[in-house]
Amino acid sequence: MRILIATVTAGGGHLQAAAALEEAWTALHPAHEVTRVDLLDLVPKLQRKMYAEGYVKLIAHAPELYELIFNKTDNPKRLRELGTFRRKFAEHTNRKFVRLLKQFAPDVVLCTHFLPLEVLGAVKSKDGSVHPFVVCVVTDYEAHALWMEPAVDLYCVAAEETKARLVARQIDAARVAVTGIPIAARFAKPIDAAAVRRRFGLRDDLPTVLVLGGGFGMGPMGEILGSLDDITREFQTVVIAGRNLELRRELAGHDRRHPTHVLGFVSNMHEMMAVADLIVSKPGGLTTAEAMALGTPLFILNPIPGQETANSDFLFEKGAAAKANRVEDLPYRIDRLLGSAKLTEMAASARAIGKPDAAPAICVAVREHLQRS
Repeated sequence: MRILIATVTAGGGHLQAAAALEEAWTALHPAHEVTRVDLLDLVPKLQRKMYAEGYVKLIAHAPELYELIFNKTDNPKRLRELGTFRRKFAEHTNRKFVRLLKQFAPDVVLCTHFLPLEVLGAVKSKDGSVHPFVVCVVTDYEAHALWMEPAVDLYCVAAEETKARLVARQIDAARVAVTGIPIAARFAKPIDAAAVRRRFGLRDDLPTVLVLGGGFGMGPMGEILGSLDDITREFQTVVIAGRNLELRRELAGHDRRHPTHVLGFVSNMHEMMAVADLIVSKPGGLTTAEAMALGTPLFILNPIPGQETANSDFLFEKGAAAKANRVEDLPYRIDRLLGSAKLTEMAASARAIGKPDAAPAICVAVREHLQRS
């Protein structure tokens, strides 16, 4: 079989989900031909820059506008009315991906972003020679209407609540599998937390707060660390600034009240999350899925309006996260949580909803639906 995994650089989560699926499918079916593609690698540089950087700048500098766009487009009826235009536009602006589809002729296409779904919808509707089994892998806990495409044969979603939303929007329940959000296999393996702490010079006798800025090092991380200095309880902090070298240098240049370790981009996020008692982060779909898989609760500050707000609501309902609306609220809230029975309960809730084997579960679900069809 030929398997194509299609994604788009719009934040790091879609790429991570695609990589996790490639890892899982290759492990389960080593004889299959698996190819992973980022649609933005196949378009002109200007188009790539506008799409990838435009998304980051929009959520960083105009979150209210992003929220407006998110809510206005989350309308299945309106998107169906615009379906023909959306597919034609997607096909026209992604011609190299269309050629790849025809040349590679995949049996299955796994999509971790909605843009490939629109292109597939256009191609399948008018070219009988291209008819792969199309899988939509939703990478958040709520399915936005943009993920709903008639060309999809199977939806793989994070939770029963995600499935219920799709079914309420007239998607056949038999075409929706609750698998979890795909994450790397290392999040499902045992981790020697004590060994990790020794390797990074972390103390065993102090609780650990992990502060994440995402792959781009976004968010008020300097303000967060300054606020944590106001906590009198003893603890230690690990900060991951991502690829933002300027931010890393700035954060590392300050003396802190509590032991603080400032890191850049890391490839061992599973270990960092495993040694943490609490993660301060925005609730992106992949970050959330990884933390839940390891049983580490989240403390959420100013989620991005739209999908992150929906992810937050899901975690609050399940008891796996806490929240502050302002940075100045952090000291009181986190001081009360560290070492408390409430934090232990939150960790148990996180483990209960975590799906560390989501990527192989998606592969199994696809094979089962293929056999039935």
